[in-house]
Amino acid sequence: MAETHETTAGKLEWMQEVREQALHAGSEKAVSRRREEGKLLARERALKLCDPGSFVELDRYVRHRESNFGMMKRRPYGDAVVTGYGTIFGRKVFLFSQDFTVFGGSLSEVFAEKICKVMDLAVKYGCPVIGINDSGGARIQEGVVSLAGYAEIFWRNVQASGVIPQISLVMGPCAGGAVYSPAMTDFVFMVEGSSYMFITGPDVVKTVTGEEVTFEELGGAATHATKSGVAQFTAPDEETCLEDARYLLSFLPQSNAERPAWSAPSDPADREDAELDTLIPDHPNKPYDMHEVIRRVVDDGEFLEVSERWAENIVCGFARLGGHPVGVVGNQPQSLAGVLDIDASNKAARFVRTCDTFNVPLLTFVDVPGFLPGTAQEWGGIIRHGAKLLYAYCEATVPKLTVITRKAYGGAYDVMSSKHIRADFNFAWPTAEVAVMGPEGAVNIIYRDRPDEERPALIADYKQTFANPYSAAERGYVDDVIEPRRTRPVLIDALETALTKAEPRPRRKHGNIPL
Repeated sequence: MAETHETTAGKLEWMQEVREQALHAGSEKAVSRRREEGKLLARERALKLCDPGSFVELDRYVRHRESNFGMMKRRPYGDAVVTGYGTIFGRKVFLFSQDFTVFGGSLSEVFAEKICKVMDLAVKYGCPVIGINDSGGARIQEGVVSLAGYAEIFWRNVQASGVIPQISLVMGPCAGGAVYSPAMTDFVFMVEGSSYMFITGPDVVKTVTGEEVTFEELGGAATHATKSGVAQFTAPDEETCLEDARYLLSFLPQSNAERPAWSAPSDPADREDAELDTLIPDHPNKPYDMHEVIRRVVDDGEFLEVSERWAENIVCGFARLGGHPVGVVGNQPQSLAGVLDIDASNKAARFVRTCDTFNVPLLTFVDVPGFLPGTAQEWGGIIRHGAKLLYAYCEATVPKLTVITRKAYGGAYDVMSSKHIRADFNFAWPTAEVAVMGPEGAVNIIYRDRPDEERPALIADYKQTFANPYSAAERGYVDDVIEPRRTRPVLIDALETALTKAEPRPRRKHGNIPL
């Protein structure tokens, strides 16, 4: 018995030694550097992302293959990535967190296998998967095997797309081919000043094009939040980034087989807001803030905006209405008068498709004077890009509610979740103008031969006849013209009516969106 006890005790002691090695795989120098930079370690990020005490690590004893070139002397447990599962607000998630303190977070064969395993489990069990990216790229010592690992991850990104939510947190470098995994996920978060993404780095850019650019200018958080639209969210520090990712998940279901979770609202469903009655300026060309409309309608004024700093002429984000998560899209009169252009069309189309994928109802606020004119837009493909937004709304089968607050002109009226592309409930404020174009432009075309002194009367007549919501309401294109103050209770009633919506799709492999 004593011999058995000693053997068992020895094995337990050995297990503790190995576990300790796995917990401190990175060199002391690398860990110290991270601390000096104010960054969390990979395992610390995973622990902070999940509910306290819920993170369960997987494959902590995995090591790279002994045959790897020049790597025989150092084979740390866990390699350069921490993987596992936990809960966020009590709901299960799978995640991986790349460890820059181990071989610079470079991707190896076993590194990729660990990530692929949690991605497969996430799809199998119908749970979101979150990737924390902080890697120097492919592990050169493994050659093409490392590249194969990337491709295996990419393939799984595509298979999981539209099935489970995929979220990427870029919390360090993410360069070369590695950027395509975050790019194919549903949402990308970046940390200001410490994370960057690019295909080719500053040195290569200078060699090939002669341009001199810093890491931050080329692919930092601000760049991707304002210029490229690659990052939907940015945060000033890592803790905020992790908390923002948690908050985003509260609006999403576990998978496409579920609806987003309802939560009991503290904001009364019958609440009216008299301020909305006077929010629209008397002059049709004077701007106002669509954020103000949204916050006065949704539960407790809470609105999580997506891609806040990119294509600011359209607003997209998540909110709750009567406790139900909704995706909100709204033209922004404060930026480019709320017109639709290439970037706004891309931004909104992607958001609409994401909401439809995960059964999040859509709420659209319309104040759109049309598509942005000009050679830059036409030559840049506004026809093709605008068609993406039209396609996304037409394709969406979730409940779709629309409120026309002011202008709804031309083809942009059709595109912005109109009744004709199968929105479920369409409402208009008395200030709404539904027409082919603005009164001044219409009169200039229709009555081009009439003298200038007659124009004011003709414009007034056109406004009376067309630039109002009632001509559309007469034909049923608008279900009701409502007092702005009643927008919230009207929308909540309409949403709860539409939640049982069942709309079959035509039989096909998939549509061919004009990419």
